[in-house]
Amino acid sequence: MTTAKESASVKKAPAPRKKPTKTTKAVTPVSQTSEPCEPCDTLGASLARHIRYGLCRDEHEKEELLTAVAESVKEQMLDNWRETRLKDNQYQQKQVAYLSLEFLMGRALGNALLSLDLTDEAKKVLTDYAISLEELEQVEQDAGLGNGGLGRLAACFLDSCASLDLSVTGYGIRYQYGMFAQKIVDGYQVERPDRWLRHGNPWEVRIANRIVSVPFFGHTETYVDKDGRRHHVWSNTQNVLAVPYDMPIPGFKNGRINTLRLWKAEANDEFDLAEFNDGDYAEAVATKNLAEQITMVLYPNDASVNGKELRLRQQYFLSSASLQDLLARYVAKFGEDFSEFSRRNVLQLNDTHPSIAVPELMRLLMDKYGLGWDQAWDITSQSMAYTNHTLLPEALERWPVSMMKNMLPRIVEIIFEINARYLETVAHHWPGDIKKLAEMSIIEEGAEQQIRMAYLAIVASFSVNGVAGLHTELLKQGLFSDFYQLWPHKFNNKTNGVTPRRWLAYCNPKLAALMTRRLGDEWITDLTRLAAINAFTKDKAFVNEWAQIKLANKEALCEFVEQQCGVTFDPKMMFDVQVKRIHEYKRQLLNILHVIHLYRRILNGDTEGMAPRCVLIGGKAAPGYAMAKQIIKLANNVAHMVNSDPLVTPYLRMAFLPNYNVSAMEKICPGTDLSEQISTAGKEASGTGNMKFMMNGALTIGTLDGANIEMLEEVGKENFFLFGLNAHEVAQAKADYQPQKLIEASPALSGVMNMLKSGHFNLVEPGIFDHIIASIVDPYDQWMTAADFDSYRIAQEQVSATYLDQAKWQQMSIRNSAASGRFSSDNTISGYRDDIWMKK
Repeated sequence: MTTAKESASVKKAPAPRKKPTKTTKAVTPVSQTSEPCEPCDTLGASLARHIRYGLCRDEHEKEELLTAVAESVKEQMLDNWRETRLKDNQYQQKQVAYLSLEFLMGRALGNALLSLDLTDEAKKVLTDYAISLEELEQVEQDAGLGNGGLGRLAACFLDSCASLDLSVTGYGIRYQYGMFAQKIVDGYQVERPDRWLRHGNPWEVRIANRIVSVPFFGHTETYVDKDGRRHHVWSNTQNVLAVPYDMPIPGFKNGRINTLRLWKAEANDEFDLAEFNDGDYAEAVATKNLAEQITMVLYPNDASVNGKELRLRQQYFLSSASLQDLLARYVAKFGEDFSEFSRRNVLQLNDTHPSIAVPELMRLLMDKYGLGWDQAWDITSQSMAYTNHTLLPEALERWPVSMMKNMLPRIVEIIFEINARYLETVAHHWPGDIKKLAEMSIIEEGAEQQIRMAYLAIVASFSVNGVAGLHTELLKQGLFSDFYQLWPHKFNNKTNGVTPRRWLAYCNPKLAALMTRRLGDEWITDLTRLAAINAFTKDKAFVNEWAQIKLANKEALCEFVEQQCGVTFDPKMMFDVQVKRIHEYKRQLLNILHVIHLYRRILNGDTEGMAPRCVLIGGKAAPGYAMAKQIIKLANNVAHMVNSDPLVTPYLRMAFLPNYNVSAMEKICPGTDLSEQISTAGKEASGTGNMKFMMNGALTIGTLDGANIEMLEEVGKENFFLFGLNAHEVAQAKADYQPQKLIEASPALSGVMNMLKSGHFNLVEPGIFDHIIASIVDPYDQWMTAADFDSYRIAQEQVSATYLDQAKWQQMSIRNSAASGRFSSDNTISGYRDDIWMKK
């Protein structure tokens, strides 16, 4: 047992072990074999050396030990990382640059140990330091490089690219602070700085010789040379340095170490010495502060003009730095002959945010390397591929022309030229149709001209993909139907996936061990092999062990909820979970209304057929999203009333989990019984949380939306709780939507609304939920909350009845996990590889 002193610091480091004697046997580089290189030190010897010579003292805090362990694990990757770079610099396969404003990586230690097959060795080594691997993992901060599904998808994709031995470099921003750390105070969301870099990031390497300069502001000049060729010069710019920090992305036991390159903004001059000496300290560092603002915070609140400008600067900064880096690497190999560029490079734009890379690549090719327009456009349009992640028009990037002209004058010129040339194609396809020209123009006319960045991405890309079957069809038939008519060959679907390494092998080791004992370990890289566990649904020993593993995971989740929320969950109750970004279309409100319905039933003594359940909701609301914040407040108030009534708690408990992140999900998904995927049909692009839950044996209650549809196809209706209007029915219902009539026709919903209106959940804060109540009865409520309530309630009754039949529930749980193979990100990335990246 550790003492109080030992809980704050760990044991003295043992003396470093002697390095193994090097043999004369040559190490074959990764470029010639898939076998990993052998590191010079064992993990234990490396750790002892880092502690002895890095910390330079005998006692150390847990954070310092974590840093030493991370440095030691990174050291195990260095040789293979170098060999991977050498091989990729030979361009033996097409190089992919994956541009994304988000990479929600989570903690890196456990995933790296798993991929390098060092988990058992690390556990053994750490016994010398009086700390367990599990305890040390909890010390690591989640990297604040993303917010939600977009960033987590990018992280899963990087894992799969490395595990599939693909040459893919992730390009992102090294945010000093994440979006925010969420606190719940009196039921309200309070945003605090996410100081994830407080103790540094031991996984990163600063690459000082690859710094580039990114221009802003200034003006453009043109001149004609002696050959009559026009040249453009972007003059008098304010330049910001982009400093690359590289993080290793290990493939699973294959020796490949890909790179996530993150850019940090720094000023050309740290400060003005003359002003500093004159005592004007603030002005002396003003330039430095202005530059560093670019990479200060993930997604600054863009409710103000300054916030919008900062987001635009972030997007251009990421795109310009990444493209300069990519071109420099190409030129080092092939010189300034760009005839091979598009055959050897692909730029994958992860959503609309990096679409400004289109005019930036044109600028660099023309203004820096002297190419003509036609040649530069051929290269650009054959190199760009665009992934769309949203069906919400308001989420597509638009920038005021005036703002961009001021900040990026040369970029605006190029966008207008692209638009003029592209509209000729539109005019040929729809001759004389002025309205069509206006509708499809990259430049949106109005009181203030706007640049439609999604349109720019579509025009310049050879591939445009959605991320689920329904999502892609809705893009083709709705949001981008005109573009689909013009270029049907560009559009394709790539249903999202999640990595089975993190989301099963790592986060659910007991279940993973059971899978491996029965199937072997090939499922870790070929998740379709899980289909074989369908044969064990009648195997009593297997089913019993499956149920016991779930119970153990639920017990662990109970401890986590108690620690984070102060609410006691009972592992014998059904765990009903909805964790994701708080948004009206994701309909956490519908879930809360159902909790109120169950609460009313219990108070009325109507508990027949009710499976006792614990409801867990978690997620962040954007700082400027007032309605989402009100939904969080309602969830917390309802949870308070539920948990404080001893008549209710035997049947129902509820908690709102603060600061939901990747590490929290690693604890949540193994212990979840019921996964809530209840978005309004036609609004969710795909979803990936639904896949993580399914992989771990949770059953899904959901609408025909996003990837739910493909999940339903795989597992069958008998193993899925389906409810609600489909996308077509939602569109039809909007024409004459009368929620008040629906409420009056439903005794259950009427009772819920009456309890809300009575102020039962806000007795000391009258009227605070009036906006929520008004939104439900609003005939223009595009989320159709009232329309789907009764269908949802009936499906939840089916959930209860099924859960009470535990034998049936466990069989359905096994079948869900067995059907999850299609939703491995390895499968998704194989589709990108075959249909987009390597197709040409």
